[in-house]
Amino acid sequence: MNSHQRFAKATRPIEVALIGAGAFGRSLLGQGARMPLMNVRVAVDLTAEQAAAAFAATGSEAVRIALCRSAGEAAAAWEAGKLVAAGSLDVVLGLPVDIVVEASGHPEAGAVHARASLEAGKHVALVTKETDSVVGPYLARMARDRNLVCTTVDGDQPALLIGLVTWAETLGLPIIAAGKSSEYDFVFDAKAELMRSESRQAPVPGFAQLWEIGAEGLRDTLAMRSRLAGALPQLAVPDLCEMAVVANATGLKPDVASFHAPIARIVEVADIFSTGADGGLLGGERRLDVFNCLRAEGDLSFAGGVFIVVRCEDAETWKVLAGKGHTLSRNGKAAMLWLPRHLLGLEAPISMLDAVVNGAAVAGSPKPVVDLVGRTTKALAKGTVLEAEGHHHTIDGVGPELVDAAPLGPASAAPYYLIANRRLLRDLPANAPVTLADVEIDEAAPLYRMRCEQDALFFAAGHSG
Repeated sequence: MNSHQRFAKATRPIEVALIGAGAFGRSLLGQGARMPLMNVRVAVDLTAEQAAAAFAATGSEAVRIALCRSAGEAAAAWEAGKLVAAGSLDVVLGLPVDIVVEASGHPEAGAVHARASLEAGKHVALVTKETDSVVGPYLARMARDRNLVCTTVDGDQPALLIGLVTWAETLGLPIIAAGKSSEYDFVFDAKAELMRSESRQAPVPGFAQLWEIGAEGLRDTLAMRSRLAGALPQLAVPDLCEMAVVANATGLKPDVASFHAPIARIVEVADIFSTGADGGLLGGERRLDVFNCLRAEGDLSFAGGVFIVVRCEDAETWKVLAGKGHTLSRNGKAAMLWLPRHLLGLEAPISMLDAVVNGAAVAGSPKPVVDLVGRTTKALAKGTVLEAEGHHHTIDGVGPELVDAAPLGPASAAPYYLIANRRLLRDLPANAPVTLADVEIDEAAPLYRMRCEQDALFFAAGHSG
């Protein structure tokens, strides 16, 4: 079925409200201006002025943008055909929008916005993975109970990887591993012996000898690469956060709590993410991981794309496919299949149209499979506020892990974005899990309450999911 047929039931463009005008939101606004099946006439940010600036940045004329500070102003602007810019979701929830895109990136606000939108009868595109990692299954269940959809969206890696995994499962391809390349490539300058990742670079003398996985063996080569490039970050909290969303949708789990996250060339992925019995890193099959894409300047990038590694059970077929350029392991037992893209808001409308027109969610009916939790990477003093800061929303001194999902408890590691922005009640040594008993928790806080409700839904005695 082509995409025109897929959305043949659409009798009008879907109406979209956007929360959060960052990179994702602005690309969605720009795409909405080009699509016949979608209008994005409503934007919400911290202030109405910021929302208006997002419209202006994507080419909208100032005369078309209305700053709205009340529901009445928003309704009048909508009726006049204006673009509605607001500083609060409450101002726009009464408008006849079909779906709300939650892209604030703030875990607590994301939960509040998603629940309010569902209660108002709107579908939700949940781009804020920080919220999804804590209460995604709860919000999906809440939506389903209201005959609505709460979905991840294409353009972000979780949705793309969920799609790739379920495609392979439908075809009966045995999955050894699934994952993504981290956001920024590791670009090696052999002449200068420098490694660059995003805006950082570091000297890596001798790295050229590690370009190939040779006589040293796979594990030793990867370990030496990691040590030489040790000045560059090799594991990002968002990677684990996104893979938590994938785990809850697919049932795949990490091989180790903080991932292997090797520095690897594209042609090596099928070898690396094979089982130990076949010379790879993994202790079993159906494992999640990420890799840092190693390449030379000008080489093809993985572009933050997603991949699966499948077992090659039909040797004759895979021999033919290898001849056509597909990426197989050196022993021919595994193949890496990949989507070398994630286009942010440019491709998100496909998932949004599926939600509104077809009532379909990318993740189906997710369940708690893993939790993204925090472990200290250094000693932290009582009174420290665990602020989630920066582009990656990371907590200084707290690293991420993926562990089996469990209900909240005072002595167990707490969800990373539930402890975010909380104050420590006691000193913590390095390498300690951060528990609910370690932080100030307002038990009336919406994200905490929703997580308690999720636990009651999925971990009640005798509950089958």
